[in-house]
Amino acid sequence: MSARPLPVPINPALLKQADQRRQHLENRIADQITRFAGSMLFVYLHIIWFAVWILSGVEHYPYGLLTMIVSLEAIFLSTFVMISQNRADEKRQVLADHQWQTVQQEDQQNQELLALSNQILELTRAIHAMNTARSPTGSNGTEQATRSSIRNALGQRPADRSDGRA
Repeated sequence: MSARPLPVPINPALLKQADQRRQHLENRIADQITRFAGSMLFVYLHIIWFAVWILSGVEHYPYGLLTMIVSLEAIFLSTFVMISQNRADEKRQVLADHQWQTVQQEDQQNQELLALSNQILELTRAIHAMNTARSPTGSNGTEQATRSSIRNALGQRPADRSDGRA
C-alpha cells in the first residue's frame, strides 16, 4: 500500500512493543492507513481524483458532494494521525523505560567496580606499607608482616583463617 515498508526496529524493547502492537487487528489496520495516508501515492491519487471529478463534470461548482467527501476523509485522517502520534508516544516511552533500566544496571556495575577498586587500593597500600616497614628480622618476619597487612586491608582477624596460622 505504501511506497516502502517501515524499517524493522533493532532495539529489543521496540521489537517487543511492535510485536505486541501487531497482535491487534485494529492496530494493524490503523498502521496501514496511516502509512498510506502519509505517502506521496496518496497525494498523487487525490490530485488525479480531484482533477477527474472537476473536469468530468460529475457535479457543478461549488462541488458540495466533493467537499463533503473530502471533509469526512479529513475527519478520519485526523483520527489516524492522532493514533499515529499515540503510537510514537508509546515508542518513546518504551525507549525511555529501556534506557532507564540500562542506566540503573550501569550504576550498579559502577558501584561494584568502585568497591573492587577500593579493595585493590587497600591491598596496594598494605603491600606498600609492608615493603616500607620491612625489618631485618628475616623472611619469617616479613612474611608475618605481609600476612598481617593483607588481613588488615581485607578486614579479617587472625582467627578468621581456615588453615589455623596467625
